[in-house]
Amino acid sequence: MYIAKKIKEKSIAEYLLYMWQMEDLIRAYGCSLSRIRKEYIDKFDYTPEQKDEEADWFGNLIRMMNEEGCREKGHLQINQVIIGDLFDLHCQLLDSNKFPFYNAEYYKVLPFIVELRQKGDKNVNEIETCLDALYGVMMLRLQQKEVSPETDHAIKEISTFIGMLSDYYIKDRTEGIDFGEQE
Repeated sequence: MYIAKKIKEKSIAEYLLYMWQMEDLIRAYGCSLSRIRKEYIDKFDYTPEQKDEEADWFGNLIRMMNEEGCREKGHLQINQVIIGDLFDLHCQLLDSNKFPFYNAEYYKVLPFIVELRQKGDKNVNEIETCLDALYGVMMLRLQQKEVSPETDHAIKEISTFIGMLSDYYIKDRTEGIDFGEQE
């Protein structure tokens, strides 16, 4: 909870990747709050009150995962809503003539997106496709598995693009964005 709050203020994309990691962590502990408390939360240098708050947060995530049918796979609705918001913002940025650098970055990563969509889930939007790729490579690196130079290049480009979108998301939420005339 504490880490999630900090990350969310800085980067919505990093927040989503962190939340996906928490979903996987919950699954790895068999959706058992007592195990998460004992084997994960208790390892942090938190006060007893902070550990209780963290356990409550995980308890709520577990409850939502159970209610939403994503104990085995999938993402929580709260995370899906953010992905939808990011996609909507992405479309607004592309439709506006006021964001040429964003458009240029998008067209730079579009071939990678097309390739990823051909290999992966065609039912998710482009932004989720990019986030899936970032998450997949993050997991490979955590497992100390090799990432090909081609994949590494693609991930760097996708990361730059998603970083721009994430920055615009925070700007839109904090001060608003003038999209000007929509094409």
